[in-house]
Amino acid sequence: MTGVFGHHQLKLPYRPIADLFAHYRARDPRKTAIVDLDSGSEIDFGGLDQMTTDIAAYLKGRGIGKGSRVLLLSEENLEKLLIWFGVWRLGAVICPINIEINEKQMAEVTAAIDPALIFHHKDIDCDALVGGAKSPRIRFGSWSPAGAVDAEDHFFSALPRGRSPDEIPERNLAQDISCIFCTSGTTDKPKIVVYDHAAYWLNGLSTLEFLGLGEDDRTLEYRSFGWNSAQILSLMPFLQKGPTLCIAKRFSHRRFFEWIEKYGITFAAGVPTVVSMLLNTPLGTTAKDIPTLRLMTCSTAPLTAQQWTRFEAMYGVTLLQLYGMSEAGWICGNRHYRRKIGTVGLSALHQEVEIVDAQGRPCPPGVEGEITAGGPQTAIGYLRYDGTIEPVRGKRIKTGDLGIIDADGFVRITGRSKDLIIRGGVNIAPMEIDEVLLKHTGILDAAAVGVPDKIYGEEVVCYVVAKDENLDEASVLDHCRKHLPQAKMPKQVIIVPDLPKNDRAKVLRDKLKEDWKARMEARA
Repeated sequence: MTGVFGHHQLKLPYRPIADLFAHYRARDPRKTAIVDLDSGSEIDFGGLDQMTTDIAAYLKGRGIGKGSRVLLLSEENLEKLLIWFGVWRLGAVICPINIEINEKQMAEVTAAIDPALIFHHKDIDCDALVGGAKSPRIRFGSWSPAGAVDAEDHFFSALPRGRSPDEIPERNLAQDISCIFCTSGTTDKPKIVVYDHAAYWLNGLSTLEFLGLGEDDRTLEYRSFGWNSAQILSLMPFLQKGPTLCIAKRFSHRRFFEWIEKYGITFAAGVPTVVSMLLNTPLGTTAKDIPTLRLMTCSTAPLTAQQWTRFEAMYGVTLLQLYGMSEAGWICGNRHYRRKIGTVGLSALHQEVEIVDAQGRPCPPGVEGEITAGGPQTAIGYLRYDGTIEPVRGKRIKTGDLGIIDADGFVRITGRSKDLIIRGGVNIAPMEIDEVLLKHTGILDAAAVGVPDKIYGEEVVCYVVAKDENLDEASVLDHCRKHLPQAKMPKQVIIVPDLPKNDRAKVLRDKLKEDWKARMEARA
């Protein structure tokens, strides 16, 4: 495995999913493995091992094998993870594309992936998402340990059960491609990222180093497993250590502390939006009400030191800021045993971080530069829309973020060199919003920018140039609702006579941000 993991020494040797689940079944078959908080269904490790075997056997019978690509379209639920693990059991490739990207992009992504099989949840309009894809499709609904029939399910209710592991000698090896997923959009089109199992394993080991998780922990994850962050923060430690994983379709302000109390959650994923909600709209919960919860994380967007200290004081929970990106995996992270408020922590366990100047030379401590990453835990590459792969591993990955490393090795992010809008942890490309706006028959020119927001970190504001005096904000917002998911909807539309541009006709978005700030100050 030296060539796969580079020179990095593993604290936990790599094991295929079949061996992991067999081990957890032998350890305690009745221990709860996964809890679906929305449906109330759950599965123990004995059932998980058997169900994964049954799904893998079924897929093998349909010609799915090592390297086959399986597209998985669903919100977060227990059934999604069961199918995911069944695919990995064979060494096939799971493609859990986030269904929130728009239909045109989904069709293009599907064409690039060219899946051998498409699984879609019964609540998903598969035809609308995948376009003219000719791949065979399987519709799935609710799984039940008793085998109860879901009238809208075409998979679990008819799945043969009780298959022997001996029928499936296949294993997902470290060097096998494991997953193809999309970034949440740093360009007008999402990038399609390709990972192998080695990268996931190393990222999982970094998570364990950050958090100190073990088999007795109970994890809460409410973000999409189509995001790399949820995969390496929650999914991999679950596979590597066998704790209990509690999942929900999305964060619920009202139910968050109920989940923690009812299920004895010891660790919960977090993003700045969640931290802000819990700070700004407290529900009266204090540390004594949630004694099991010892750790929360905050990642996907920077967290201010003030928010960090206020949160810990209010809830008595250790908060750890982490930092990563889809292509690079974990870049930095504070540790449960060593941290520094206001930073994103030390270099991740298997990451090779450098902060460089404009010429690519390493910056000394205290000097700002661009954060770059590299090493065996990065993505293999990008899947191009023509189906070929652009290599990433072996190259220095430029994050587009500016930062400073101090004398102790802690990294502080000082800004972004991109125009990326980060709303509630979701990356939004301004050009994607621009493209939608320019489809409006009454808009001549348009540009989207991110502006500060107390809850979401940033909100989307659009500047538009009207073709005539009949254009109004309501018309623009109604148009956007037809083409954008709610997470990317503009909060405000400002109609202006023209947009500031440079001599190459590029929109000066910083000027628009300054204009918005001046308008807000004038209102105050």
